[in-house]
Amino acid sequence: MADAGDAARGATLYVTLEPCSHHGRTPPCTDAIVTAGIARVVSAMEDPDARVSGRGHALLRDAGIPVETGLLRSQARRDHAGHVTRVTLGRPHLHLKLARTQDGFAAASDTERLRITGAIADGAVHLWRAHADAILVGIGTARADDPSLTVRLPGLAPRSPLRVVLDSQLRLSSSSVLVRSAHDVPTLVVTTRGAPAHAKRMLESLGVEVVRVPADERGRVDLHAALAMLGERGLTRLCSEGGPHLADALAEADLVDTCTLITGPGTCGPQGGLPAVGPHLGAMLDGERFRIAESLDLGADRATTYERNEA
Repeated sequence: MADAGDAARGATLYVTLEPCSHHGRTPPCTDAIVTAGIARVVSAMEDPDARVSGRGHALLRDAGIPVETGLLRSQARRDHAGHVTRVTLGRPHLHLKLARTQDGFAAASDTERLRITGAIADGAVHLWRAHADAILVGIGTARADDPSLTVRLPGLAPRSPLRVVLDSQLRLSSSSVLVRSAHDVPTLVVTTRGAPAHAKRMLESLGVEVVRVPADERGRVDLHAALAMLGERGLTRLCSEGGPHLADALAEADLVDTCTLITGPGTCGPQGGLPAVGPHLGAMLDGERFRIAESLDLGADRATTYERNEA
């Protein structure tokens, strides 16, 4: 509107989220809209943030500006899912990603990695990373795969998000890629209060941030506490790329908002392996609270995305 100047006077403004009505990092958007002389506002959805929550729309109407709401609301809610989840639940929106073979396995064993997806699917994963504030893995994946968890698409490397590792006993190796690259791409290790102090000091000396949260009844990092801590830091979108054990734990804790299962064309074979979908995740996806939002081919792979139904 500032760039448009007088050309904005009498115009219709289309927004995907209710204009803010409070002072934050910037003055209220509603003031700018009124000052610009906007004649009509079409707003996709109300902002659930308690500081706004209908006040923005009301202020515009009080100023004599007609406001229409609800146009493309479901699409707008998907675009703003991170913001909505953080302001309503106090944690980031969690997108769980899992790859599996045609016969349903994620790996040949707990420690043996299995190549499942092709280049096109891998590119899609990197694009999801670029849209996330942080990537989450457990210590099992960090040790078995030694991943970099960066965005490796042309022009998007600077969009590499925070790497978050759940590590209850601080077993992350100082020689791991996540530690060695911590000065270039931030790495945050979430551990328990009982983790060794010397291991914490070692990781911190190498540029890794270490945060302690309570442990759950099994001695693991409490997932609710970990995600609440990330929410307090302002993170809105979290992409989980851990293995089946972490995925099932997140489902058991009811912390999954979106889940994408990428099925490759290969099989693990008659010897079987580690199932990609555990009992809690399977029950979650088969239940009434989730629906299939999208299913598409990524080369030879098939990606099926499930989304939590709105309350």
